[in-house]
Amino acid sequence: MIDEVDQLAKTIWDYMLMEQPLQKCDAILVLCSIDERVAEYAAQLFLDGHGDYLVFSGGVAHGEDLLKVTWEGSEAEHFANIAIRTGVSKDKILIENHAQNTGANIQLTYTLLRERDLRPTSLLLIQKPYMERRTYAAFKKQWPEEETDIIVSSPLTTYEDFFNQANPKDVVINIMVGDLQRIREYPKLSFQIEQEIPVQVWKAYERLVDLGYTQHLMQLQL
Repeated sequence: MIDEVDQLAKTIWDYMLMEQPLQKCDAILVLCSIDERVAEYAAQLFLDGHGDYLVFSGGVAHGEDLLKVTWEGSEAEHFANIAIRTGVSKDKILIENHAQNTGANIQLTYTLLRERDLRPTSLLLIQKPYMERRTYAAFKKQWPEEETDIIVSSPLTTYEDFFNQANPKDVVINIMVGDLQRIREYPKLSFQIEQEIPVQVWKAYERLVDLGYTQHLMQLQL
């Protein structure tokens, strides 16, 4: 059973990865979360010259669900502190600390940049590996300027090496299953653009649901 679950989950994991090549962008936008490795990866990308400034977006959210964080304060402020400890200058960091979901990450960041008279023509979006595709789909729908070029990236890790104490396998698989459901359902709600889901990926979703990985599913109205 464990081998079957891993095979099914890895099918979804591989689909979620965009695997876009890195290149220099005007700014790096980090969609904050429970995974502190995302902050470390984004900080290193900035230090390596992949963006002129670093934006962290994420409020105090997910109080009682699988995405609940273990620290006090907003996700963005926590991630920004990690970046500063990594060596990023504080004056190169912008913080958006109100967003409660991916769509709000994008919308509120756009507002923040406009208020600072910043109009990037390219953005490097940083997320968890299994959130790359959802981030791409949400950005394409929610960012007001269609001409903005984007690249989505995440910490370089395999499915097998990803899990740790803060990101246990059972929790991550539940989240991935729920995220795949959202890739299918959110375009109907105008939250994301449509994304084709291969048959084998959706079958993996259905089997994992049958096996009880339902903790992050949306409640759909019939």
